[in-house]
Amino acid sequence: MEKIIVNGGRALRGTVRISGGKNSSLAIITAACLAADVSVLENVPHCRDVVTLKAILEALGAHIELDHGRMAIEARSLVSHVAPYDLCRQMRASFYSAGLLLGRGGRAEIPLPGGCVIGSRPVDFHLRGFTALGAMVETEHGYMKASARQLVGTTFFVPRSSVGTTINLMLAASTASGTTVLDNAAREPEVVDTAVFLNLMGARIKGAGTNNITIEGVSDLHGASYAIIPDRLEAGTYLLAAAATGG
Repeated sequence: MEKIIVNGGRALRGTVRISGGKNSSLAIITAACLAADVSVLENVPHCRDVVTLKAILEALGAHIELDHGRMAIEARSLVSHVAPYDLCRQMRASFYSAGLLLGRGGRAEIPLPGGCVIGSRPVDFHLRGFTALGAMVETEHGYMKASARQLVGTTFFVPRSSVGTTINLMLAASTASGTTVLDNAAREPEVVDTAVFLNLMGARIKGAGTNNITIEGVSDLHGASYAIIPDRLEAGTYLLAAAATGG
């Protein structure tokens, strides 16, 4: 069993480089696959979730290269609308592929986090949002199956200001017909970061960072280059460590 031994009692001082935000990365990497041409992302963190998401998107047909924090993504041809179960069950953020596939091709079959469970599920808010956008949504055998000839803009109240729901609906609504309003939207930096990147791709999103986000759907999106924001949790950890040791 591995262990870490910390010999404390010393003030921590110095300069560190903060990794890119993991939560932003997962949303933005998925968003890049809404376009057919290449997007280039900088400051992508090296972590298990990013590697897993890369494998999921590659299974759907994307071509992705990752080298020392730089990721090139090309999703000209998404050959599958069924996300791989074994990979998706490893992380909840894999459910962003639902918004991607609905927004890109109108069909998505995604494993439900937690599989077949009775009662409220962690993605029920997402399912309500997809239904409000006009998708036919059903769940069976641990999967969500959704389809829509064309997603249509709507007004949707985001329960509990859910970050995941807000981001997933931004992905789906960016290419929907008409205007979508997300009321009670999450205001976290990851939501803003994703909206900024989507706008660089050609989306028309206003209000990110407030609790009212408006998305005017466009016919298609194009690739973009973007640097992901630093990870606020990592930065906070170093700040607290320095403060706690008198550094």
